[in-house]
Amino acid sequence: MSSHFLFVVCQVGSEATVKNEVARKHPSFRFSFSRRGFLTFRIPDEVARDRKFELNCAFARTWGFSLGKAVGTDGQQLVRDFWKPFAERYPADVLAQFKHLHVWQRDRFVPGDSDVEPGITPLAEGIGELILDDRTSSASGWASAHRDSSTTSDLHELGGPTPSRSPLPLNEVAQVGDRVLDCVIVEPNEWWFGWHRACSVETCWPGGVPGVDAPDNMISRAYLKMGESLLWSELPIQPGDRFVEIGSSPGGSCQALLDRGCLVTGIDPAEMDPLLLANPNFTHLRSRAKRVERNDFQSFRWLAMDANVAPKYTLDTVEAIVTQPNVRIEGLLLTLKLTDLALAAELPLFHKRIRSWGYRRVRARQLAFNRQEVCVVATERTM
Repeated sequence: MSSHFLFVVCQVGSEATVKNEVARKHPSFRFSFSRRGFLTFRIPDEVARDRKFELNCAFARTWGFSLGKAVGTDGQQLVRDFWKPFAERYPADVLAQFKHLHVWQRDRFVPGDSDVEPGITPLAEGIGELILDDRTSSASGWASAHRDSSTTSDLHELGGPTPSRSPLPLNEVAQVGDRVLDCVIVEPNEWWFGWHRACSVETCWPGGVPGVDAPDNMISRAYLKMGESLLWSELPIQPGDRFVEIGSSPGGSCQALLDRGCLVTGIDPAEMDPLLLANPNFTHLRSRAKRVERNDFQSFRWLAMDANVAPKYTLDTVEAIVTQPNVRIEGLLLTLKLTDLALAAELPLFHKRIRSWGYRRVRARQLAFNRQEVCVVATERTM
């Protein structure tokens, strides 16, 4: 039986959805352990050795190869326990190829509950500093433990860049291709260890959570969601681009777009925040989208929709707009509300429908700042 495990971090409440998605996409994986927001799976040996492996699960915030855990009340001992599995398994020259250390706590609340947002906590930052402080003495142990040049490991076999001896940055954004040491604080006295190769923009972020700078006058949490969706989707928006949002009240998403220099039109029968109405780059169409003339969408490059309606209603609304002959929306950012998490199983059907509108690349992710919903980005329009 394989001794390799994968850890997956997700939003609180999405654990069963992650298990179902992993079972569908990776049927050879076997569920092993879970806490709220954290799961592990036993994986085949060949997956652990596959240098191109990507999990590609919409409800996985981030993931990595697990090397086990440590439990205790002695912080210094936990730090030593962190380095131990790496020193036992990997030669010093391989360990030197790691570029970053990411340390974070699993979520305890759904984003926004109790005014708590995902991100690096002071406890995680402090633990990360302790781990790095102990690195020097541990590193000397790696060298003596692995003088035998014939020693190999799963990681060593993957190959990689010339080892770097520079200090490890703590909780900084990695570059695609970087190897990252991971420490997940499942409980203050229970740490799980592992590593991953940054293979996508979200796996570059510590704990899968981006840094979104929110202004003091942030109108709503939608600002955070839009900020993350733009970073994750990597839409090539430029200052001056015309962006329309359907379901825009009270205006948090529009505020985020305005802060990036876009010319923004919000469509919503409800009122918008006065801060937006005073901005000359913002236009409010106080109406439902279906009552807006379809030709009015001709001037927009991008379209977003975040309305508190069922996914079918969102898709029906957007399809009626983007399939008009004179409308050339280049990219979509759609928030699909999962009133029942069982709707997650229909994501492949939603993707197929959106591709039928002419968008070749369709991706979904439960953003770190999402609640019971997913963000879908559609680009590379051909029709």
